[in-house]
Amino acid sequence: MRTSQPLLGAAVAAAALPLALVAGPAAANSGISVSTNGSTVSVTTSACTQLNGRWGTASILNSNQTNFAQGRQVVLTGSSTQQGSAWTNVTPGTYTVIVMCSNGNTAGTQSVVVSAGSTPTGSATVTPTASPTRGVVGGVGGATRDFGALTLVGGGALVATALIATVWFLRRRSKPYRL
Repeated sequence: MRTSQPLLGAAVAAAALPLALVAGPAAANSGISVSTNGSTVSVTTSACTQLNGRWGTASILNSNQTNFAQGRQVVLTGSSTQQGSAWTNVTPGTYTVIVMCSNGNTAGTQSVVVSAGSTPTGSATVTPTASPTRGVVGGVGGATRDFGALTLVGGGALVATALIATVWFLRRRSKPYRL
């Protein structure tokens, strides 16, 4: 009886491919998370510990500012699991957000771009539009969603398993003298 090992190697490679594609490079500043909503910039972290009743301070710097003290500073608030703060009325541009914990350690640094939002002004009115009568038209981008890493790995594993089972079944079927 002959045993074929290349099929096993292909199965391992097919199962490992989705993992390699999803993993990607690690984030350099995973200590903070920065988000924007219009002219509001928010920062959250879980890296700071409370010292003398304070979690720390966050600073937002524009392109002309070079150190933490020059930026617009806000105090972090929160709990032992997550701290955060926000800046309002931030003008459009590129900024650097730095979070400094109360013990003097930097929790992280991250760049953020604030874009100009289009908001109606003055006497602008919004008129509703009618819904399409034929439903959703199929095509690329009709219903897109950003799936998480676990979903992509699971899907890749299912595809690899189906491929291996198909190859095995076809090889067994082509040799009728086998049981």
